[in-house]
Amino acid sequence: MIALGLEGSANKLGVGLILHPNKGGPARVLSNIRHTFVSPPGEGFLPKDTAKHHRSWITPLVLQALKEAGITVDDIDCICYTKGPGMGAPLQSVAIAARTLSLLWAKELVGVNHCVGHIEMGREITGAQNPVVLYVSGGNTQVIAYASQRYRIFGEALDIAVGNCLDRFARTLYISNDPAPGYNIEQMAKKGQHLVDLPYAVKGMDCSFSGILAAIDILAEKQQNGSTAWKDEETGELITREDLCFSLQETVFAMLVEITERAMAHVGSSQVLIVGGVGSNERLQEMMGMMAKDRGGSVFATDERFCIDNGIMIAHAGLLAYRTGFRTPLVESTCTQRFRTDEVFVKWRN
Repeated sequence: MIALGLEGSANKLGVGLILHPNKGGPARVLSNIRHTFVSPPGEGFLPKDTAKHHRSWITPLVLQALKEAGITVDDIDCICYTKGPGMGAPLQSVAIAARTLSLLWAKELVGVNHCVGHIEMGREITGAQNPVVLYVSGGNTQVIAYASQRYRIFGEALDIAVGNCLDRFARTLYISNDPAPGYNIEQMAKKGQHLVDLPYAVKGMDCSFSGILAAIDILAEKQQNGSTAWKDEETGELITREDLCFSLQETVFAMLVEITERAMAHVGSSQVLIVGGVGSNERLQEMMGMMAKDRGGSVFATDERFCIDNGIMIAHAGLLAYRTGFRTPLVESTCTQRFRTDEVFVKWRN
């Protein structure tokens, strides 16, 4: 079976084609194409501008995906699209495109939960069996474990997502959004040497990032104020923008490691799977790896092809549901900004 996946919940438009062999075995990625709407430094991406970008690029990307996969429309069994969660206008643009293709090609639709798409693609690529999942992106921060055909949320962000915290600090520093603000924060953090004190906001199994962002925004203003030289108390060296990026990463990632370790202890798991755009951060993977090693466990993660929003994860999760008999009728092929991970009935798992 072959599925076409369309993803556009934020500023990345992804189109992917995946093959599930009829006799079983690993899934085969036929094509995985992505195009990103990049806003100017110091600015975020507005829903209306992002939706316009998706509408402009969806047709070329679908045609390119078919060409790269070497298949025709007749080979496709179903069309999968992101139902939610995400930004309303971009989601709507992709949902309309999916409905249009469904009518033009006479193919059935499958609406997919964006978060479940990340999890299932991560499991497929890494081979993780039954891990605790840390899902970290610009819009979501969740610690998840599977039980009784649901992905249960053990902990989450109480306000803004960790990726949003990093992205917004990139705006404060007027860091480029190309290829992604979080990636550029990561590269600057590698040059940081001094750890600045920041709030540490873990509340049980949940985290809060808005206060940390407010605190480091104040420190950034202090660092950028040329009238007073801000120096490290121990070394006497000047505090740099790189030090602030380093400090922010170390603090928020330590919080994520803490709640993930607690979830591992609770469910008795020795595996951690990191998914979502922030999951491609090498420092987060390193810190999680140290924790898992101390527990005799292991960490699974993917590179930017599958961590960052993409169409192939929607195709994969949609095809898993399609093979169990799930369909999204045309009249129900809507999208929603609020669609929790634990709302999905995971019929394809025991």
